[in-house]
Amino acid sequence: MAKQSQVPLAAVIKPLAMLPPDETPPYIVDHGDGGPIRCNRCKAYMCPYMQFIEGGRRFQCGFCSCVTEVPPHYFQHLDHTGKRVDCYDRPELSQGSYEFVATVDYCKNNKLPQPPSFIFFIDVSYNAVKSGMVNIVCQELKALLDYLPRENPEADSVVRVGFVTYNKVLHFYNVKSSLAQPQMMVVSDVSDMFLPLLDGFLVSVNDSRMVIESLLDQIPEMFADTRETETVFGPVIQAGLEALKAADCAGKLFVFHSTLVAIRHRTHKEPSFWRKYLFLFPNQYVDVATLGVVPVSTGGSVYKYTYFQAETDRERFLNDLRRDVQKPMGFDAVMRVRTSTGIRATDFFGSFFMSNTTDVELAGLDCDKTVTVEFRHDDKLSEDTGALMQCAVLYTSCSGQRRLRVHNMAVNCCSQLADLYRNCETDTIINFFSKYAYRSILNTPTKTVRDTMVNQCAQILACYRKNCASPSSAGQLILPECMKLLPVYLNCVLKSDVLQPGADVSLDDRAYLRQLLSCMDVSESHIFFYPRLLPLLDGGSLPMAVRNSEERLSKGGVYLLETGLHLFLWVGANAQQELLSNIFGTPTFSQIDPNMTSLPELDNPFSQRLREIIDSFRSQRSRYMKLMVVKQEDKAELIFKHFLCEDKSTSGGPSYVDFLCHMHKEIRQLLS
Repeated sequence: MAKQSQVPLAAVIKPLAMLPPDETPPYIVDHGDGGPIRCNRCKAYMCPYMQFIEGGRRFQCGFCSCVTEVPPHYFQHLDHTGKRVDCYDRPELSQGSYEFVATVDYCKNNKLPQPPSFIFFIDVSYNAVKSGMVNIVCQELKALLDYLPRENPEADSVVRVGFVTYNKVLHFYNVKSSLAQPQMMVVSDVSDMFLPLLDGFLVSVNDSRMVIESLLDQIPEMFADTRETETVFGPVIQAGLEALKAADCAGKLFVFHSTLVAIRHRTHKEPSFWRKYLFLFPNQYVDVATLGVVPVSTGGSVYKYTYFQAETDRERFLNDLRRDVQKPMGFDAVMRVRTSTGIRATDFFGSFFMSNTTDVELAGLDCDKTVTVEFRHDDKLSEDTGALMQCAVLYTSCSGQRRLRVHNMAVNCCSQLADLYRNCETDTIINFFSKYAYRSILNTPTKTVRDTMVNQCAQILACYRKNCASPSSAGQLILPECMKLLPVYLNCVLKSDVLQPGADVSLDDRAYLRQLLSCMDVSESHIFFYPRLLPLLDGGSLPMAVRNSEERLSKGGVYLLETGLHLFLWVGANAQQELLSNIFGTPTFSQIDPNMTSLPELDNPFSQRLREIIDSFRSQRSRYMKLMVVKQEDKAELIFKHFLCEDKSTSGGPSYVDFLCHMHKEIRQLLS
């Protein structure tokens, strides 16, 4: 059935996801020196699917059926239904997600981890100083030091910090608390990178605050008149790696970089130690594909601000940086997905490193990172028992504690195609397909990748038509209820800048978008491919989204478009004066300034409501969306129209209606 229907089986997992305000964080279970209780054979962790037998003295594993002795300290009697009496007092026996405290056996070199460190690398070449980037970063870091991640909001963060500036040489700073002034040490031989100081490089913010603030005030002045345009990149990473190694801790490197580097070494040894965030400020090609290899293999992220302008991009960059410094995360993580007999994990998508076929190594794992896992069905499954999945992530928390976070899920199995088509998750399928396609284009011609996707979707829909739909004329297109939107989303994926690059999509942008998508969860990929278009009308409630097409825009209206990376406010040429006064404080269309990036704070309910909507959209996304005002018939309208994904695109992508006809033809061909 799995072969016949061609519906993929995959899970999109976000192990450290932020919880909604009404949910309690996962309980932390401590089993003492013996560590978590697991199955002897397959090593699955204790969970609600373990069956206790022989009066509670042994348990049978739900994943591999092996029987394991219950340690004496964990023994408990069973009730008349065979359940343990303490089942509801123990999170690992009654909850889907929980955490275990890991013992020293789960730590590197069998010793408990040190608290993590953050190292900030600031490019101080001519380009970076001139754009205002250096000044902004230094000012902001002073404020951000109070917001380093911590588990308990009342306690101080234990994360230590270090600072390096670089152009074609590296400048390390000693910010030891006993110094009156920071000291600079220069390493000019970048081919033989070493760490010039140990003591005083990674420090606690509370102890060294005066020295750090003095340093951040001095950096922009020191390099204000620089003429140095050359920068290095490889040695910067090496220096960060050496520093974390010397301090024997995990950590995160923040690199603020603005120019193309002559990269000679394209290999990475040992990505498991560190994780990296790259903030790029290019005004020309910077080879994101190569620079991005580092964050992508260590669970990091790339942020890109093309033609960075201090006044217009400052807000977006600072919001991204703040969120990134503060967000909860784990270090030095290893993730493994176990399944019950009949299915197994065969492929993984995301930003990580794998040295074998089962362990996903993430030097860092934050609350936004997603790993997508494809499963193969390779043995008999029974409808009675269903199938089980357990995702276990071993990581070091930001307070330096080694932990295991475990997520469990049971799914039903069916033997009727109709049941399968009734329960498909279109959004998850599209998330999986797009990741698969975005990775495939690295070694397969784009046209082949596109054809394969169309073909697989046609097979999914043809199989439904042939086996589940009531007979009807061949001219009708019949789609299963929960896959009605598969063609519209598929068309959006095929028309995306990565799979159908137009003349105006740079190589850097394609590499950037490809890396971005690899870690997206389902709600992010949904809005990324099919942006939300909202007509703004007077009234209290959130307006209903309309279909994403130019036909839906009326000249007399104002519309908000959200793509997950951008926000557009489209203003029709005949928009009512009252509406314009309420939003922009001006009654005429011609007086609206198209360069504004934030709306004026006006004292009327409509203005307040609109700003609230924009704020709430921004708070739902992992990256800050810059607002762009687009006036009808203005040149910026081209960018806006690029995101109206049901229309024909300038780069030749079909409209939704045309694509639906094409899809119908493919399905009929398969059926005949």
